[in-house]
Amino acid sequence: MNKNFIYSGLVALVVSLTCVGAINLLQNSNKTFKIEHITKTPASKAVFTLDENDKIIPLDFTKTADEVVDAVVHIRSTHIYNNNNKQNFQYRNIPDPFRDFFGDNFNRFFGPNYKFESPNMKSNKPPTKVGSGSGVIVSEDGYIITNNHVIADADDIEVTLHDNRTYKATVIGTDPTTDLALVQIKEKNLPKISFVDSDKVKIGEWVLAVGNPFSLNSTITAGIVSAKGRNINILKEQYAVENFIQTDAAINPGNSGGALVNLDGGLIGINTAIASPTGVYSGYGFAVPSNIVAKVMEDLLKYGVVQRGVLGIMIRTVDGNLAKDKDLDIISGVYVDSLMQTSAAKDAGIKVGDVILKVNDVEIKSSPELQGMIARYRPGETVELLINREGKENVFKVVLNNRDGNKALTSKENVEILNILGADLKDLDKEEAKKLDIDHGVEVTKLYPGKLRKHTQIREGFIITHLDGKKVKSKEDLINALEKKKGGVMLEGVYKDIPGEYYYAFGL
Repeated sequence: MNKNFIYSGLVALVVSLTCVGAINLLQNSNKTFKIEHITKTPASKAVFTLDENDKIIPLDFTKTADEVVDAVVHIRSTHIYNNNNKQNFQYRNIPDPFRDFFGDNFNRFFGPNYKFESPNMKSNKPPTKVGSGSGVIVSEDGYIITNNHVIADADDIEVTLHDNRTYKATVIGTDPTTDLALVQIKEKNLPKISFVDSDKVKIGEWVLAVGNPFSLNSTITAGIVSAKGRNINILKEQYAVENFIQTDAAINPGNSGGALVNLDGGLIGINTAIASPTGVYSGYGFAVPSNIVAKVMEDLLKYGVVQRGVLGIMIRTVDGNLAKDKDLDIISGVYVDSLMQTSAAKDAGIKVGDVILKVNDVEIKSSPELQGMIARYRPGETVELLINREGKENVFKVVLNNRDGNKALTSKENVEILNILGADLKDLDKEEAKKLDIDHGVEVTKLYPGKLRKHTQIREGFIITHLDGKKVKSKEDLINALEKKKGGVMLEGVYKDIPGEYYYAFGL
């Protein structure tokens, strides 16, 4: 027991002397201790990829992001509802339980002209709807490509650059069939994004999506091209073209109209849609290929409207089931299901049952791919189709028609008031006027997205005889009068094939 006490004492003495020595050493030393924070990890660029020459290069998104972010803008579109729309908030829009409670006695209690109005409706300020999206600067002098649904029916379009400069934009033209639109701001020396050949984009290739999701300006996400030639049936136009590039780079509401670029900063598509059960990103985004975008932009600038060549055929994608049903010896391509009466393909010798394999030496595997390829050509242009007919391959040259079945290009005057109305006009000739028993008038020959289509039931072929009760003698007089107008407009006129006079009102 005494030995244990002795050992314990010796241990305590050694520990004490060690502590005292350490304290004296620290007190007598002039050295200080400095705590340093590591600001950079020793390892960087640990992920690599291959360039077009199969050379191994570091995978780094920062350089690409710096190159493209300045050329992607935020677009704010405002639609002002006409005050006349207040008539919609009447008896029929009162909640069903409220109406059901009073039943047939509703008019006796409240009167036939009762209007159910919210506090906002009593304000003098007209109700508005504000949308948000993105756009891509494609020229130094302010041309911006975006989605048609971003600016459709907008009364005011505001563009904000990456550096927070803000401008009002003018619509140059729209193409609902591809959901694209071209607008312009008045500025020069702007940063822009260059186009690349979207046909050369490969599945698995790294891409960046640049835009303004949820109004979060200048957001960049990364992913890969996960598929090409996608059709998701989101566009409801009769001649809609869906040949989307699919990506898993995160795209959300507000990304619409933004850029999908490769790692060189080249534009490969315009982000347009998502496939989602919730309305937000869940893994799949879709972009209009840059080759289609370039064609639409060129047409809008040159003609004011997109020139769309058509084959005049009804088609289906060839798969195993169709091949078995039609006794085909191939399981890839596009099957010609029927031919229209005014079919350019029929005139070239193509028959029902043929399978289209290539367009101008570009392989075609599905109907969306064929639509996307033909959408790049104008009426009157020639395309070569490689056709499989009963196991034999032949090349047919097809001169494309327009939708009316001829080779003519569509013209559209680039007059601001006509762009606002969304119409082409021509003076009524004397013979037609005589048949209609009128001595003056201006005919609406073509309708585009604009106020007439949106706010009225006007049809192509309507002959305007009066504007606000005054005679319309010529197209020039009508344009001059409309350019001076503000507020409500009343058009009066007739149709060649419908009896009676018709009136259409809208606001400027």
